[in-house]
Amino acid sequence: MNKPIGNTELFEPSFEDIAQAHERIKPYIHRTPILTSSYLNELTGAELFFKCENFQKVGAFKVRGATNAVFGLDNALAKQGVATHSSGNHAMALSYAASMRGIPCTVVMPNNAPEIKKAAVQGYGGFIVECLPSSNSREQALEMVVKQTGAEFVPPYNDLRVITGQATCARELIEDVPELDTIVAPIGGGGLTSGTVLTCNHLAPGIDVISAEPEQADDAYRSFQSNTLVTDDAPVTVADGLKVSLKEITWHFVSNYVTDVQTASEAEIIAAMKLTWQRMKLVIEASCAVPLAVILKNPDVYRGKRVGVIITGGNVDLDTLPWLTS
Repeated sequence: MNKPIGNTELFEPSFEDIAQAHERIKPYIHRTPILTSSYLNELTGAELFFKCENFQKVGAFKVRGATNAVFGLDNALAKQGVATHSSGNHAMALSYAASMRGIPCTVVMPNNAPEIKKAAVQGYGGFIVECLPSSNSREQALEMVVKQTGAEFVPPYNDLRVITGQATCARELIEDVPELDTIVAPIGGGGLTSGTVLTCNHLAPGIDVISAEPEQADDAYRSFQSNTLVTDDAPVTVADGLKVSLKEITWHFVSNYVTDVQTASEAEIIAAMKLTWQRMKLVIEASCAVPLAVILKNPDVYRGKRVGVIITGGNVDLDTLPWLTS
């Protein structure tokens, strides 16, 4: 029997659940490419394989979990629409998935979310409710939206439907790149990490999963070190997609299965983001640069290994690139 999650009656999704999610979402997503860089391989002493979810629908991996959740709803629930809170990529993903199913979507977004992401949400037909930039403000505003509309809440990460959808990213990576030693992914709320360890447990239990986090939003690192869930309300970091904290379900996966959580400074994140543009010609979000930043920072951990690196998104405001404004 799969391991129960926390004090709930939930159990970890099976490989069959992941496979069914993959089939459910295939018509609405891309199977994204894996790119390599001989320069970065030489620089790090590792073989790096970048899973480019910046080329995904809506420009981010989040579409996998959102689409699985939306298309898994029965018709009665779907008619009421869906709602969520998000700083950007989950907001866009849920709006896109809802538009594909033809149902309404309301998104609570912090008032300092990037304008490019707000515009994209509206472009996909989502209705935005703005709130103050804190987790508590998001959740309070979302509660009001659900009460007023009857919409189904689709959390950005702390949800097994979403996690199972995110697990399809690592499934593709493992299928396309055999004999990986390690997968490194950024961590905020932990949905992608949860999906990644879930897939590895079923397909390749020998793979180490390492989470990469900003030093200025290091609640997952502190949680991992203390073996106690730690949360931050409104950290400040250039990696805007990693400001949220773990919750019970995602903490279950992190605490039980993640090999390590490593952190990078703001300067290291920006340098990795710029280096990715210079050497791979990829403009990626600062949040996606954190894995490369921790690999560069900890060369002894990765040297000589085959490392999958998940680039989670590419929704960047080109007018405010951090190396131009910092």
